[in-house]
Amino acid sequence: MVFAHRGSSAYAPENTMSAFDLAISQGADAIELDTKLSADNIPVVIHDSSVDRTTNGTGNVARLTYRELRNLDAGSSFDKIFSGERIPSLEEVLITYSEKIIINIELTNYRSPSNNLPERVSQLIKNLNVPHSNLIVSSFNPISLIKFNAKLPDIRIGLLTLGGLLGLWVNTPLSRLVHKEAIHPNKDMVSQRYIAQQHHKGLKVRAYTVNEEEAMKHFFSWGIDGIFTDDPPKALKLLGKSQI
Repeated sequence: MVFAHRGSSAYAPENTMSAFDLAISQGADAIELDTKLSADNIPVVIHDSSVDRTTNGTGNVARLTYRELRNLDAGSSFDKIFSGERIPSLEEVLITYSEKIIINIELTNYRSPSNNLPERVSQLIKNLNVPHSNLIVSSFNPISLIKFNAKLPDIRIGLLTLGGLLGLWVNTPLSRLVHKEAIHPNKDMVSQRYIAQQHHKGLKVRAYTVNEEEAMKHFFSWGIDGIFTDDPPKALKLLGKSQI
């Protein structure tokens, strides 16, 4: 599966409706997005803890209300043709796309790991009656995944992990409590042996963030289950699935 990382983010502003629209038109199998809470407890779609890099504003997402976040321009810093693009709410994204494509929601409450993001997201999914088969929820935070899974146990879970010493926690008792369907490793961790080991455990492997053609070729030949990429057309072309 080809996951459009933050949407088709090589061609449009990341985590915006334009990026998600483009990913769908390019033929991506799924879109990936990041969510965290605004100051008034609304799940919004943005990666960084601050708005500085991707918008014309400044400040911490957790200290800005949803209305304040919506007033920011989330497109011009990528290209002026996207001027006026807004930070979407998770609700807006789910209403627009959940019937059209698989959505991987990353819970990114890394600065506030004990907040109620998992509960807010799970309640939103229930309220909207989103098809559970079209959702995957991932995080580096095992506590968030355990909390989410307790609310919606039938939604697929992907445990994100890093390489090296930072990734050793994936083998800790806490991470083993996560009822995961897949491991989402950093691309530098992935080898043919690694994929085989995870498959032996009954886990799928979806690597991030894979933009280099040679890496894509290797991963596809090794039987990887999915990649997250900023450049879906490149991956789709290698798989013979390109629509452009």
